[in-house]
Amino acid sequence: MTLPAALSRRAAALLVAALSVSALSAPLPALAEDAVLTVTGAVEGGSRSFTLSELEALGEEEYRTATVWTEGEHSFTGVPLGAILEAVGAEGETLHMVAINDYAVTVPIEDAAPGAALIAYRLDGKTMSVREKGPLWLVYPYDADSKWRAEAVYARSIWQLSRIEVKR
Repeated sequence: MTLPAALSRRAAALLVAALSVSALSAPLPALAEDAVLTVTGAVEGGSRSFTLSELEALGEEEYRTATVWTEGEHSFTGVPLGAILEAVGAEGETLHMVAINDYAVTVPIEDAAPGAALIAYRLDGKTMSVREKGPLWLVYPYDADSKWRAEAVYARSIWQLSRIEVKR
């Protein structure tokens, strides 16, 4: 039995509508947390990506400092750069850091020393949106020592950080 073309199109449309409603009522699977940082180059395995939860698990530090981009003193919470490099088994001399918009800076490996660079993921206790220089911002304890208040250090303070390439 052959149905008229208009009737078969109508039947197909009803079937699609019924399947769509069925799909909407089914429970959605849990979504995996997205990676916020990828480290490549001279690292074990060649590459490693981190979610925000994985960064938090590496150990948290807080810097309370003013910046040239914000008004007043703020609290920056994040993971020390050295902890990330240790987690990936990095062996290099410099770090090529790239932001979401492809802006890039070169950071000397010495900035991964304790008490130096922090990859912040919270500003005043809140995660940072892209609009607020997040989700990751490389900050230094600017108020702790005048060596951190140098133009070269400010130039390395990349926000919207998404990738680090470790170079030998």
